[in-house]
Amino acid sequence: MKKNDCFQLTAEKLGADLEGVCRHEGLTVFVPGLLPGETANVRIVKVEKRYAFGRMESDPLVPSPCRKQPDCPVFPRCGGCSGRHMTYEATLEAKRVQVQDCFERIAGISLDVPPVLGMDDPAGYRNKTSLPAAGTVHDPVLGFFAPRSHAVIPIASCPNAMPQANRISSAFLAWMKSFRVEPYQEEAHRGLIRHLVIRVNRRGESMVTVAANGSRLPSADKLIESLRPLGVVSLWLNENRDRTNVILSDRFHLLYGSETLPDTLCGLRFELSPASFFQVNPSQTEKLYQTALSFAELKPEDTLCDVYCGAGTITLMMASHCRQAVGIEIVPAAVENAKRNAERNGIQNTSFYTGKAEECLPQLVSEGLRADVIVLDPPRKGLDPAVIRAVARVSPSRVVYISCNVATQARDAALFLEAGYHIQKVQPVDMFCWTSGIENVILLSQQKPDDKIRVGIDLKPEDVTVAESKATYAEIQAYIEEKYGFKVSTLYIAQTKEAMGIKERENYNQPKSANGKKLVCPPEKKKAIQDALRHFKMI
Repeated sequence: MKKNDCFQLTAEKLGADLEGVCRHEGLTVFVPGLLPGETANVRIVKVEKRYAFGRMESDPLVPSPCRKQPDCPVFPRCGGCSGRHMTYEATLEAKRVQVQDCFERIAGISLDVPPVLGMDDPAGYRNKTSLPAAGTVHDPVLGFFAPRSHAVIPIASCPNAMPQANRISSAFLAWMKSFRVEPYQEEAHRGLIRHLVIRVNRRGESMVTVAANGSRLPSADKLIESLRPLGVVSLWLNENRDRTNVILSDRFHLLYGSETLPDTLCGLRFELSPASFFQVNPSQTEKLYQTALSFAELKPEDTLCDVYCGAGTITLMMASHCRQAVGIEIVPAAVENAKRNAERNGIQNTSFYTGKAEECLPQLVSEGLRADVIVLDPPRKGLDPAVIRAVARVSPSRVVYISCNVATQARDAALFLEAGYHIQKVQPVDMFCWTSGIENVILLSQQKPDDKIRVGIDLKPEDVTVAESKATYAEIQAYIEEKYGFKVSTLYIAQTKEAMGIKERENYNQPKSANGKKLVCPPEKKKAIQDALRHFKMI
């Protein structure tokens, strides 16, 4: 196979970006726009060693029942969405399968993933829109970057953005044309307007931030005059003269109105600055956080620890359900926002700390903190292994892990299983409709030695060996944790038992999938397990 070859290919399934996944002569070919079961003529545009990328050169021979006419004139050129050619229900099912596949493929964990919690009306949901500027002084444009490029695709109206944002961007573009305001030229590093960032609250009020390659805007009074009737209550200039892809610098100048934009979430009031992080889909965020709250199963006497707490949204909404809520965040400005948000809402049983999770969490425990429940909501890169070790040392009974990157969540879940936790619940939530993005919540619970588990196994007497009847896995784990101070997984116990001649049932000590990675028990844990087996007279 080489570039520009043409083949008739059939999509078997969807990939992580909602692209069709085809096979040709043993090679995987990714084809954007092709749905499972559809066959089309495909031109190969790029070939790698183990896979290739193709482009549809024809309509599907027989369209899938899940195919629909895209409701956006610039799809798929703008790169903002990847699923507008399929029904909304089909995107939800694709995301559910994506969660299930990630845990199976990456972690070797088989999960029965429930249907994704979607929106009743998946339109106009984004409360924040960032539009790069391009074009010329005579013909400026605002839009979105094309996939994998910095070419700006002009957008007149984005169906994902709240309607106010579309009206504001049209007025801003008219101002640029009227007063010959030059858009920024990235390669030449000249021009003024780099980005237009619009944030809309639930009352329909807006904060507008203009990222500019300069310290002032020409005819700013005329801009204010055109934006005020559209509900703009705050206008900021962000001075960004750096050669960078970062949208906003740390230099802000207030041009008009209030310094902050008020908004509500989960019945709480927040004040947002131009640089504040706030989830972009408020109604789905409430579903996400309510799911996390349900999974946490907080009791009035519990202590909650919210790691990566940001401005404290999760900490504050869960605080009324427990005795104490503690937030940990590495960004000092976010911690100050969290403290102000707690004060603004009259919440007095919270405390917030600045620092790295893997350092701050053990320090708080050494000072007397006992965390019954830990909530984790890390960035896309997931958790540092040191954070997982720190959580395991704290030993909460329940860990609620929220993630916007299922691949890293699955990777981290495997390490939690290693530390003695198991996945009890899972629930995906569609925060980014029509895109491939998905938020996922899992509940990791710790199995204690005295837990009572109802099982439905019917064994004949000959099915139980003498050694197996001596001690359970939970008893072995409890003995090792008490004597050695660390946890061991059931997989490591099974490996050591097998090495000592205690026969395990077929496949017990094997990875869950054919391509699964078999973990090897470290020497120090193997010695501890051997000691436990001798203690229980199993060897």
